Amino acid sequence: MSFLSEEEYVAIIDSLPKENQYLEDDDPNKFVAKMGAEAIYELLSNINLDELSYSLRNQAKNETSQQRKNDALKRLQVVEAFRESKDTNRPQWMILKIIPVIPPELRPLVPLDGGRFATSDLNDLYRRVIIRNNRLKRLIDIKAPEVILRNEKRMLQEAVDSLLDNSRKSNSVKTEANRPLKSLSDSLKGKQGRFRQNLLGKRVDYSARSVIVVGPDLHLHECGLPKDMAAELYKPFVIRKLIERGIVKTVKSAKKIVDRRDPVIWDILENVIKGHPVLLNRAPTLHRLGIQAFQPKLIEGKAIQLHPLACTAFNADFDGDQMAVHLPLGNAAILEAQILMLASHNILNPANGAPITVPSQDMVLGLYYITKARKSTPERKIKGEGFIFYSPEEVIIAYNEKVIELHAIIKVRVPDIINGKHVVKLVETTVGRVIFNEVVPKEVGYINELLTKKSLRDIISNVLKVTGIASTAKFLDDIKNMGYLMAFKGGLSFNLNDVIIPPEKQTLVNDGYKQIEEVMSNYNMGFITNNERYNQIIDIWTHTNAKLTNLVIKHISEDNQGFNPIFMMLDSGARGSKEQIRQLCGMRGLMAKPQKSVSSGSEIIENPILANFKEGLSVLEYFISTHGARKGLADTALKTADAGYLTRRLVDVSQNVIVSMNDCGTLRGLVATTLRKGEEIVETLYERILGRVSVHDIYHPNTGKLIVSSGEEITEDIAKAIEDSPVEQVEIRSVLTCESKKGVCVKCYGRNLATGKMIEMGEAVGVIAAQSIGEPGTQLTLRTFHVGGVAANITAESKITARYDGIIEIEELRTVMNNERKEAESEVVVSRLAEMRIVDKKTGIVLTTHNLPYGSKLFVKNNTAVKKGELICKWDPYNAVIISEASGKIDFENVIENTTFREESDEQTGFKEKVIIETRDKTKNPTIRILSTSNEILKSYSIPVGSHVSVNQGDKINVGNVLVKIPRAVGKSGDITGGLPRVTELFEARNPSNPAVVVEIDGEVTYGKIKRGNREIVITSKTGEVKKYLVPLSKQILVQESDYVRAGTPLSDGAITPNNILAIKGPTVVQEYIVNEIQEVYRLQGVKINDKHFETIVRQMMRKVFIEDQGDTRFLEKTLVDKLDFMEENDWIYDKKIIADSGESETLKPGMIISARKLRDENSMLKRKDKKLVSALNAMPATSSQVLQGITKAALHTKSFISAASFQETTKVLNESAIHGKTDYLQGLKENVICGHLIPAGTGLYEYQKMIVGPKQDMVIIPTRKRGMEVTEK
Repeated sequence: MSFLSEEEYVAIIDSLPKENQYLEDDDPNKFVAKMGAEAIYELLSNINLDELSYSLRNQAKNETSQQRKNDALKRLQVVEAFRESKDTNRPQWMILKIIPVIPPELRPLVPLDGGRFATSDLNDLYRRVIIRNNRLKRLIDIKAPEVILRNEKRMLQEAVDSLLDNSRKSNSVKTEANRPLKSLSDSLKGKQGRFRQNLLGKRVDYSARSVIVVGPDLHLHECGLPKDMAAELYKPFVIRKLIERGIVKTVKSAKKIVDRRDPVIWDILENVIKGHPVLLNRAPTLHRLGIQAFQPKLIEGKAIQLHPLACTAFNADFDGDQMAVHLPLGNAAILEAQILMLASHNILNPANGAPITVPSQDMVLGLYYITKARKSTPERKIKGEGFIFYSPEEVIIAYNEKVIELHAIIKVRVPDIINGKHVVKLVETTVGRVIFNEVVPKEVGYINELLTKKSLRDIISNVLKVTGIASTAKFLDDIKNMGYLMAFKGGLSFNLNDVIIPPEKQTLVNDGYKQIEEVMSNYNMGFITNNERYNQIIDIWTHTNAKLTNLVIKHISEDNQGFNPIFMMLDSGARGSKEQIRQLCGMRGLMAKPQKSVSSGSEIIENPILANFKEGLSVLEYFISTHGARKGLADTALKTADAGYLTRRLVDVSQNVIVSMNDCGTLRGLVATTLRKGEEIVETLYERILGRVSVHDIYHPNTGKLIVSSGEEITEDIAKAIEDSPVEQVEIRSVLTCESKKGVCVKCYGRNLATGKMIEMGEAVGVIAAQSIGEPGTQLTLRTFHVGGVAANITAESKITARYDGIIEIEELRTVMNNERKEAESEVVVSRLAEMRIVDKKTGIVLTTHNLPYGSKLFVKNNTAVKKGELICKWDPYNAVIISEASGKIDFENVIENTTFREESDEQTGFKEKVIIETRDKTKNPTIRILSTSNEILKSYSIPVGSHVSVNQGDKINVGNVLVKIPRAVGKSGDITGGLPRVTELFEARNPSNPAVVVEIDGEVTYGKIKRGNREIVITSKTGEVKKYLVPLSKQILVQESDYVRAGTPLSDGAITPNNILAIKGPTVVQEYIVNEIQEVYRLQGVKINDKHFETIVRQMMRKVFIEDQGDTRFLEKTLVDKLDFMEENDWIYDKKIIADSGESETLKPGMIISARKLRDENSMLKRKDKKLVSALNAMPATSSQVLQGITKAALHTKSFISAASFQETTKVLNESAIHGKTDYLQGLKENVICGHLIPAGTGLYEYQKMIVGPKQDMVIIPTRKRGMEVTEK
C-alpha cells in the first residue's frame, strides 16, 4: 500500500500487460489503485480493529522513540473509540454514501417583490452537490475518459465538504458579495448558532417591557403594573372570565371587548390578577435575584413601578432603566413563583448570606438622622434633654406636643430582651430611637444604636433569624416608609458651605515640599538613585494625602456636632466615600500616568494635584485628571464583557453540580483556622465554620464538654462557643472532599446561604456558585469609574513592631554585625527563612508569627522579652539588598562595561553607578567576590539583572555592608485590573508569566555550575536524594549556600504556579491555595463571597486524573479520565486475573481478563480432561496523577456532549462524540434545557417525578395501575 502520483500511476499502468485490467478485483495478481473516498472506504472496511488495537498497544508499550510512541497512542485513541462503540459505529461508516437533506422549513426560499428569490445558503450548497453528482452520473454513463471522471469526482468531494463545513477551507465557496456561504456546521456554531441562539435562548410569549419608576408606597411583594400592559398580558384569563360570566358568547367578541378596553374588563382584571404574580427581570441577569416574582397592582400611566428595596438585587436605578415582565401561566409555575421567587422571600443574598434588601440612600439617611443624638451647647439648648419617661408611648406624645426635640437624650423604661427573657428596663436613648423602635418586632428587643447601612444590615439579618419572613417583610416596609419620611422632615441637603477645607492644608502641603527638597538634595548629591527618589516622593505625597484626609474627616465630623449633612451622608453609608470627600475638601492627590500598553501596570505621576474640587483645578491639573476619567469609562466598557464571559464559563463548568444525596459518608474534610494576613485577621474562625458540618466531635479543651458532635451543623451559637474556646482549628466537611458520585451531598455543602437552613436535596448549587462569583465580577470592573483614576497606591510597610508582650523566639536565624554608620552596631539578618514568634511568658502559647526579611536590621536578641510596641526590625522598603557576610576586598568577575553593566549617570547629579544589564553572552555572569588579605575567595555573590552595585573594584568592606541594591517594583497602583485577569488566571489554572522555580524536596542547598546562563542549584535531602534545578541568572536567587529549605520553597522570585503546588504539596493544598487567592482579589474590592462557592468551582476543576500507567485496564496512558470512572475501573479489576498462556483452553485467549472463580472453574475442567492448564497473572490496576484543569477545559471535557457542544468548539466536540458513539444520559441542567425538558434540579428532581400525592382512601387503587411508582402516604 503506497501513495502514487499521477505520473507514477500512468507509468505502472503502461508497464503492465493489457490483460491485467480485465481481471477481477479480488484476484491477487491484479494491480488496483483508486482515488478519493472509494479507496478510503475500501481500506476502512478491511481494518480489523482488535488486531490493530493489540499491535498499537504493544507499540506504545515497547517503543523507544517518544515521537512514535505518541503517534501510536494518538491512533490508539481513535481505534479504541471505534472498538468501544462497535455496535453503533464502524470505521467505514465515516464515509458518507447518502447525504442527509434537512427539511425545507429550515432552508426557506422566500420570493422577493422584484420577482427574484431570497434563499438560504444551504440551498446553494445542496444545489452544487446535486448538479455535480448528476453530471458525474452522466459522464459515467457515456463512459467518459478517466481524467475527466477523476476531476468530476474531486469536484463532487469538494461540494460535499463545503456543504458540511464551509469555514474550514481556505478556498471556501463565496457569494457574489464575496461572503462565504453558511454551511451546516456554521449554523450550529457560535452565539448565533442553533445551540446558543435557539436552544438555550428561546423567546417567550406573554411578556412586556417598559421603563421603571420608583414605587415608594408599594409593599415588598408588590409591583405597579400599567393597566394597558396587564390587560394585554392577562388577556386569555380575562377572555375566559368574560365568557364564564356570560357577558359574551364567543372568544372573538371577547377579544374585541378587551382590545376596546371596555370598562367592564377592569374589575375582571382586578379579580384575575389576585394570586397570579408576574416575574420582573432586568437585563443583564447576573444572578438569580435578577428575576423575581411580584404581585401586580394596577396603576395608571405607562411605567412599571418597582419597590425601592428590590433595586439592590436587580442592580436597578431609575435613570431610564427598563425591565421586562413575564407571566407564569401553568398552576405549578404560579405556585413556584409565589413560594420560591416572591421578592419578600428573597431577602438574603445567596453569595454570602447577608440581607440584600437593605435600605439605601434616602432611607438610610432618614433613619440615621433620627437616631443621632445631640447634646445641648451654650448657644443652643435642646428641648427636653435629660427627661425621664415611663413608657415609649409617653415619649411619642411629648414629641408630638413639641415638648421634646427629636435628638434629645432622654431616659425611658422600655421592654427589652436579655438572654431570651422579656424584661422592662430603663435605658438612656434618644427620642428618634424610641420612634424607630415602634416598628421593630417585639421579639428582637430594644435597638439602641445609631443606624447606618452596616448596622441596618445586621439588624435585618437578626430580625429574619428571630421572627421569620413575614414579619421581616413588614419590618422592611415600615423602615422604608419611616426613612423616606424622616429624610424629608430633616431637610438634609448638599450645600457648598458644608464642604469644609481644613485650615491646616497649606502647612501640610508646605511640609510635603520641604521633605521633597531634602530628597532632591540627597539625589543631587548622589546618595540615592533615581528610582529611590521617585519612590520616596510618591511616598511623601501619599502620606501627606493620608494626613490631610484624616484632618478633613475630623473637621467635617466635628462641624455642627456631626450634623453636617455631607458628613451624615458619608457616615450613614447612604452615599459617597472617604475618597470622594477627600477630593472635595482635601486634595485630589496623585494621578496615574497614561501607559502605552495595557499590560504594564500604571505608573504614578509624581506631581500631585494639590487642589480640590471646591477650590477648583488649574488647567494643567484638569488635563492630568482627564486621563483617569477617560480610562475609567473605557475600562468599564471593556471589562463588563470579560466579566460576562467569566460567568458563562463558570456556569458551564459547574452547571451539573446538584445536591444529590443526604450524606456521602466521607471521613475527610478541610481544616479551617482563622485566616490572617500578617497580623490583621482577614476572616475569623466564626465566619469560616458557620453553617458548615463538623467532621469530628469537638470538645472544649478546658472543660471537656462536647460542643458539637460529628455530622452536626455548626449554628451561630455553636460557632460562637467554638470561637470563645481555645480551639484553634476545626475540621469541617467541604464540597472539595465530598465523595458523592453525582453532584454533592447535603452534609458536605452545609447551609444554604439564601435561606439560612441546611441545603435541600436537588438545589442547583453549581449554578448558584457560578452566579455568586460572576456577579461581583462586573462590579469589580466598574470600580475604576468613579474616582477617575486616582492612584490607589499602597504605602510600603517597612518595619515590624511587637503587638504583644512576650518572649521572642527566632528560628533559622543567621545575622551579621554591621557597623557601617558610626553610631551603634546593629545586627543584620542574612538568612532567608528566619521566622520569629512572640510567645506568652506563662502559657507558652504562640501569640503571633512573622517572617523576618533578608537584609533587615534586627533590634532585639533571640529568646529575650519584648514589650508591646517595641521595634523588632526594619528594612528598606524600596530596595532588596545583598549583604556581605565577610570582610575583605571586593573583586568583580564578569562585571564588564556595556556588556554586563551600564554606567548610568544621573542627568542632574552626574553621579555614576553601575546597573547590571542582561547580556547576550550567557557565559558571563556578573559576580562579586570577597577576597581575604591572602587573596582567597571568602564569599561570592552573583548579581541579578537590574540591580545597582554599591561598591567598586578593590574597595575594602566590612561584614554587613550593602553590596547590591535591587530596586523593588516601583509603587504600582492597585487597581482591579489586577483583579479580573487575576481571577481568570487562577480559574483557568494558567501559569503566571514569570513562574518561580520551586523546590520539590526538603534539603540543603548547594550551588552548582553555570549552564547556558542558568545557575544550577542542587538540593540534597537528609536521605541522600538529590534534585537539581536551573534558575536563570537574570532572576534573583532567594536561597544561599547551605540554607536548609522545605519542599515548596521558591528558589527564585516570581509567582508560584498552581501546578507546582499540586505536584509538591498535593490536591488539598492547591485547592485551598486557589480558593484563598481568588478570595484575596475580591476582598481587596470589599466584596464578600462565601468560600463554599469557590470550593464548588474548584471541585469541578479537579475532576479528571491523568493516566500514568494503564496497567491492565481499558484506559490509555497519557489520557485524561474522570476520577470516578478511574476508581470504578480499578475496583473492578482489583481481584481479576489476566491470562498469560491459555494452555489448551478453547474459550480463553491470552490477554483476556477474567475473575479468579472463572479461572478456577476452567482449570478444574481442563484438569479433568488432562489438558494443559491456563496460567494467569494478577491483573494490574492503573495508576494516575491528579490534574488541575482550567474551567474552559473542564467544561469541554464534561461527560455530556450536548452540554460541551453548546459551550465552545462545537464541531470538534460533536466529531469526537460521533467517533466515540457517545450517549448523553441528560443528567445535567444544560442538556435538559436544550432538549426542552424540565431541569433535574429543584422541583424538577427525578425523585419527585415518581411521587403520587393523594388522599389516603384513593391510594389503594393507584399502585395496581402504575407499576414501579413509589407511593407516598400523605
